[in-house]
Amino acid sequence: MHIPVLNRSRHPLPEYQTAHAAGLDLRANLDAPVTLGPLERALIPTGLSLEIPVGYEAQVRPRSGLAVKHGIGIVNSPGTIDADYRGEVRVLLINLSNEPFVVNDGERIAQLVVARHETISWQPVETLSATQRGAGGYGSTGQS
Repeated sequence: MHIPVLNRSRHPLPEYQTAHAAGLDLRANLDAPVTLGPLERALIPTGLSLEIPVGYEAQVRPRSGLAVKHGIGIVNSPGTIDADYRGEVRVLLINLSNEPFVVNDGERIAQLVVARHETISWQPVETLSATQRGAGGYGSTGQS
């Protein structure tokens, strides 16, 4: 699949880091470092704008290394980039640790995964089919 991309950053286009990786690493495109204090969040630019095909979305996901080593996550994870959005991809990082974290220009801050999705139409009904789980919600499975 080919994705049209505008790269207004100082960095190369995102690449897969291994042959079977699902996500491409997104890099921060910053004029100056951004420091995130504990529980602070910031919208970090990437300098990239994409043209996602209709029937697909791009998902912005956290990087596991930043999460485990520094407590850095993404507030709205996964963030969705719709096929009709043409603006810059920005990543809403949050620092869930007790220590300040500095985001530097060119740092890999998130992953981008492109995935197919379906467009639905609602079918109003009076009842739904029965299942073993039924309406059991949070924590209801696996209990006897």
